[in-house]
Amino acid sequence: MVHDQRTQSTYLFGAVCPERGTGAGLVLPACNREAMQLHLDAIAPIVGAGAHAILLCDRAGWHTSKALKVPRNISLLPLPARAPELNPQENIWQFMRQN
Repeated sequence: MVHDQRTQSTYLFGAVCPERGTGAGLVLPACNREAMQLHLDAIAPIVGAGAHAILLCDRAGWHTSKALKVPRNISLLPLPARAPELNPQENIWQFMRQN
């Protein structure tokens, strides 16, 4: 039987502040610099007045692009190279593989 083997991907971008119980998230069709910029622009307005957000990022090209316009109330904190155990997202993938 012939069947369609094409797939379509969806990418989730999210940030949370557990202390304040706030967060921002986007569901996008691509994972690139433009998507990262949309994510930063979504986070900036929900950061509390006088507060500063720090985003942990791996070293994906869209996280480290010089073309990103990082809002003044956000700092990007890149994780060390080749250290997946420090990336919280990697813990989710590990859990999913085991279950």
